[in-house]
Amino acid sequence: MAKRHLTRRQSWRIEKIQEERASRAARRENRAMEQLEGSDLGPEQEGLVIAHFGVQVEVEALGGELAGEVRRCHLRANLPTLVTGDQVVWRAGHQGSGVIVAQRPRASELCRPDSRGQLKPVAANVDLIVIVFAPLPQPHANLIDRYLVAAEHAGIQPLLLLNKADLIDEHNAAALDDLLDVYRQLGYPLLEVSAHAGGGMQDLQTRLDGHVAVFVGQSGVGKSSLVNSLLPGVDTRVGALSEQTGKGTHTTTTARLFHFPGGGELIDSPGIREFGLGHVSRQDVEAGFIEFSNLLGTCRFRDCKHDREPGCALLTALEDGRIHPQRMNSYRHIVAGIAEPDY
Repeated sequence: MAKRHLTRRQSWRIEKIQEERASRAARRENRAMEQLEGSDLGPEQEGLVIAHFGVQVEVEALGGELAGEVRRCHLRANLPTLVTGDQVVWRAGHQGSGVIVAQRPRASELCRPDSRGQLKPVAANVDLIVIVFAPLPQPHANLIDRYLVAAEHAGIQPLLLLNKADLIDEHNAAALDDLLDVYRQLGYPLLEVSAHAGGGMQDLQTRLDGHVAVFVGQSGVGKSSLVNSLLPGVDTRVGALSEQTGKGTHTTTTARLFHFPGGGELIDSPGIREFGLGHVSRQDVEAGFIEFSNLLGTCRFRDCKHDREPGCALLTALEDGRIHPQRMNSYRHIVAGIAEPDY
């Protein structure tokens, strides 16, 4: 079906309706806050944001008499936008409610541009990005490399995860091995699992224990199936591949944090599933290709674009086999899709 194009008046009307809805929600939130502030609130205590619902969040108490209890909390007006994974200070109210009074500093954050191009956080305090791909839909190095650049840019450790390993056969085995061998040689950690058949899942759980992890990857690679296998009873909805496109359908709708029995957490969110690199510079992309690190700054020209310039250290390394053509092609494709930075 062709994508519908809205007229300027239709777009204005939709935006107006959304603004009115947001205004009504803000008024309701203010009234609720006034009622809470006027009642008896409990003492300040530590909490963890485990889900986000518009103007409210779910907070899990991390200590005291309420340890482990989950409350739907309101946010004081002077607080920044909170996301799943944030550590906060909060006070319990009546009837299972609460008020967040402060946000703890973030150790890390994952961000993505919104529809207006403004950079917004989507998860906080993550220390492991699990890049999920599968034999079907066919994996592409460029997409994997984009996630690796994003992980390096955020300062978060990546883990490459080939799911649906039971679908490897004589038709795709060689191509997959060639693809993965590039990352093995670069030293990236790599696991092969099957959420459906169970193979390798214990190794994956061991890698996840003790970390705050997110799964990223294109639709249809089995992220929801992985969550269901790792966390029985969670029942994250699983989407089938589209018969027309061969791509997956979106299933996750709310950002939520899950606890692993052996320690550690998993944040599952539609905002994390795929995120672009529109907010990074050419220098950020270069830094995301770890094999470039010892070569950057050694080109003949200070403003070298690593295209056809004489004396380019990256082109020399490409000719010598120190940079794989697959990675160089990805680098050029990613840089071509971002805005040229100011030097």
